[in-house]
Amino acid sequence: MSVHIAFDTPQDIKDSVFELVKLVGKEGHGTVKKGANEVTKCAERQTAMMVIMAEDVNPPELLAHIPMICREKNIPFIYVDNQEYLAEYAGMTRGTKTAAIAILDVGREANDRFESVKEQALGLAK
Repeated sequence: MSVHIAFDTPQDIKDSVFELVKLVGKEGHGTVKKGANEVTKCAERQTAMMVIMAEDVNPPELLAHIPMICREKNIPFIYVDNQEYLAEYAGMTRGTKTAAIAILDVGREANDRFESVKEQALGLAK
């Protein structure tokens, strides 16, 4: 397991996370910030509702501090396997990568999915 990964996320939950990211990012039913620096700022300022990180980040130390900040600020966080898919589902140009995203706002259309993923993330982080 990589230095920034605090727990294993089962594949079915990762699929749910990608669907949430697609609803909020690509389909515009909410607000996201993309990239390790933006996610760090959102976590520190407690404006993030949830943080999603890619497992295949290289170097993994790029994200090592984010789980610690999230725990300190009581922000749920979870992992997906691929930076490229994370970027695509977040609405970024195809072929782009992002190490992490922060969900700042969730629209009514995405709220049920958000609550489900949040509950699963909190359960895995224990």
